[in-house]
Amino acid sequence: MSLGVYIIRRLLQMIPVLLGVVFLVFSMLHIVPGDPAMIMAGEQASPAALERMRERLGLNDPLPVQYVRYLGNAVRGDLGQSVRNNRAVTEEIFASRYWITLQLASMSIVLAVFIGVFAGIISAVWRHSLFDTMIMIIALFGLSMPSFWLGIMLIFWFSVQVFWLPAAGWGTLAQTVLPVITLGTAGAAVIARMTRSSMLEVINQDYIRTARAKGVKESVVIAKHALRNALIPVVTVVGLQFGFFLGGSVLTETVFAINGLGRLMVSAINARDFPIVQGAVLVASVSFMAVNLIVDITYRFLNKRIELN
Repeated sequence: MSLGVYIIRRLLQMIPVLLGVVFLVFSMLHIVPGDPAMIMAGEQASPAALERMRERLGLNDPLPVQYVRYLGNAVRGDLGQSVRNNRAVTEEIFASRYWITLQLASMSIVLAVFIGVFAGIISAVWRHSLFDTMIMIIALFGLSMPSFWLGIMLIFWFSVQVFWLPAAGWGTLAQTVLPVITLGTAGAAVIARMTRSSMLEVINQDYIRTARAKGVKESVVIAKHALRNALIPVVTVVGLQFGFFLGGSVLTETVFAINGLGRLMVSAINARDFPIVQGAVLVASVSFMAVNLIVDITYRFLNKRIELN
């Protein structure tokens, strides 16, 4: 199957997934108690004013009608208007919020890959050594730490105690350091463990022993022969971690007061701003599926024998 046909096929497969995601979010948000019309009109609004507001927002229509109407508008790029400030949802999301979260996720995954792959290779090459034990203990510690706790500790150490880095905000290089470390630490631990496991499996293969028997340098054996094949499962983990960073950066953005997509979703949920929540979840879902598509395509470049189907 050609690459173009494969991409088109995968894009078509995304459609029912997106429909299901929108349906679940749409249903759950309408089950939660609260009245968006009262938020817009105010708690002191009269029953007549509330009724007019519900009619204007289309809240009096049956849920299937509201769902179909929302899908039709979404196809045209219209995700509705915010209940709180009457701004377009696309403007609320893409004016700055989404790009801030994308920057945070991208920088965090770069850090996680750099540390995780490097640590995993060292741990596999010198397995059962002191380095291996120390790296795996640190990786286990990184997996066990809640991100919000690590973020608070970093703020305490580097912002409160020594005043080296700012404690909040996003925009300057100094402001990115602590959030990126906070978000990337758990990802680095996962990638390190997967790299080690994959490298140990590849290193024991016959073609690796053959390369060593031919006198190939150990560095070439590891970098050219072992690592290339060991990266296939690692790429899968990297893609999943990047998707998690895009959709799961809520705690990090909250701790460091970063006005990203995750923080926008939290504030929208608290305000019962249905259109913002639906639009944010839809954008996060599309981003996650796009990352998975890129990961699947990357397999082909790492190993030409892998067929796209």
